[in-house]
Amino acid sequence: MKPLLPLLACAVLAAAWPVAAQKPPPPPSAATEIGELMKAGRHDDALARADARLKDNPRDAQVRFMRGVILAEQGKTVEATAVFETLIQEFPELPEPYNNLAVIHAAQGRYESAWRLLQQALAAQPNYVTAYENLGDLYLSMAEQAYGKALGLDSGNLVAKAKLETTRELNARIRGVR
Repeated sequence: MKPLLPLLACAVLAAAWPVAAQKPPPPPSAATEIGELMKAGRHDDALARADARLKDNPRDAQVRFMRGVILAEQGKTVEATAVFETLIQEFPELPEPYNNLAVIHAAQGRYESAWRLLQQALAAQPNYVTAYENLGDLYLSMAEQAYGKALGLDSGNLVAKAKLETTRELNARIRGVR
């Protein structure tokens, strides 16, 4: 019986030591690295990493999209717009570029085009929660604009004034949630 103990001990030790049998984890993907840099607020580094990745893989839609997000966050809306428009042309089935381009248009007060873009995002992916949230934000901004116009046409309209104030307060609270 004694000879079995060393063999049994080796078998137990091997089973308890799975690290020796495993390969090292693969390095993080470019998208993962870019996402981590973005979360850390290192947008310039994230943009440089995205550009480096796209130099070798120009059709990488995920990294191209992330590049557009970075540009938008940096306030480079012209460049971000071009990225999202190109993605929409090349990958019309992806809802995210429509959504992000809609956000840019809404921020510029281009509500009708923002609405159309959000509708396209939802046509591409009917269960796209972010597009629905942005659509709600858009409707609220459109309501604020409409109440403002009504008040501009009739400055004594107390109902329009109250609605405008309420809509502005709600818009401010919603912006604070983000």
